Amino acid sequence: MAQDRRLLRVQSPCVRQCCLDDADVCLGCLRTLEEILAWGEADDTQRLRILDAVARRRQERSSGSGR
Repeated sequence: MAQDRRLLRVQSPCVRQCCLDDADVCLGCLRTLEEILAWGEADDTQRLRILDAVARRRQERSSGSGR
């Protein structure tokens, strides 16, 4: 049962293209360094909040208002 729960956990957005910009945001997955470091211990609620922040960053960058 515990193994089943691990399989259902929110998956990392990491695309193995790790490179941080000047604001410490990964150019591959758009997580901040703080979010990357927190991911392993984060529960699914925290992971979903991180993914929401990633989606906002992605939208900002695609609309040209990002860094």
